[in-house]
Amino acid sequence: MPNPSPWQHHRQAGLADDIDFEIKGQELQFLEIELDPGESAVAEAGALVWKDAAVGMTTVFGDGSGGSDGSFMGKLLGAGKRLVTGESLFTTVFTHNGRGKARVAFASPTPGAILPIRLDQVGRRLICQKDSFLAAAKGVSIGVHFQQRIMTGLFGGEGFIMQKLEGDGWVFVQMGGTIVERELAPGEQLHVDTGCVAAYTDTVDFDLERAGGVRSILFGGEGLFFARLTGPGKVWIQSLPFSRLAGRMLAAAGSRGGQNRGEGSVLGGLGDLIGGNN
Repeated sequence: MPNPSPWQHHRQAGLADDIDFEIKGQELQFLEIELDPGESAVAEAGALVWKDAAVGMTTVFGDGSGGSDGSFMGKLLGAGKRLVTGESLFTTVFTHNGRGKARVAFASPTPGAILPIRLDQVGRRLICQKDSFLAAAKGVSIGVHFQQRIMTGLFGGEGFIMQKLEGDGWVFVQMGGTIVERELAPGEQLHVDTGCVAAYTDTVDFDLERAGGVRSILFGGEGLFFARLTGPGKVWIQSLPFSRLAGRMLAAAGSRGGQNRGEGSVLGGLGDLIGGNN
């Protein structure tokens, strides 16, 4: 996998706006997108770092794609999907309204890496953690993906509700820590902590598997379940999911006189185990 810092791209044909971009930095990266007149990028609210004055900002309902027909109901459905994944009902569209080239930059709110993925090179659909989306070329659809199996739905924790990015253009996903990319052959399986599954292509089968016996559950320090990913397809693994980092910070704050959100509660502790936070 190429080193994503700096990561540069120059345009090629596609249905979505084919933006040029560069990813700068190492552990605390930011994304710089270069737009031609009339081109647009879509980003989460609060991700902006800076922009040229010729780049205008518009808050839109949903993900900016407008659904298949651009109708109000299509936009409403898109906004509802974003709400389910814990995101805002609105996104911000950045459009170059002037002449020549103009740039706009975005940054992830957490330490880690920004990974650029062109959807038409991974089957036009990417499944990722529900807080992974940072920005995209206008025309990419941001939806929700529910794990279908009953066991995954009941015990999946972070891996239950995920984002679904569809289209043929560039998407930029934020991942915690270091990124590892694995190409799985047909039938090849990989076991991953649920929180560390950053993204995978739609051809990969996602299920849960119970982790070991009673002793490993009680004393092993790992969750009750891990994700079982079966190829063919690509999988991206993040070494430090934000939920794990946040859990450590809360635990450290609690040990100095405060109380961790899960302390004193059997259900809270079980939720931490299932979510892969311990």
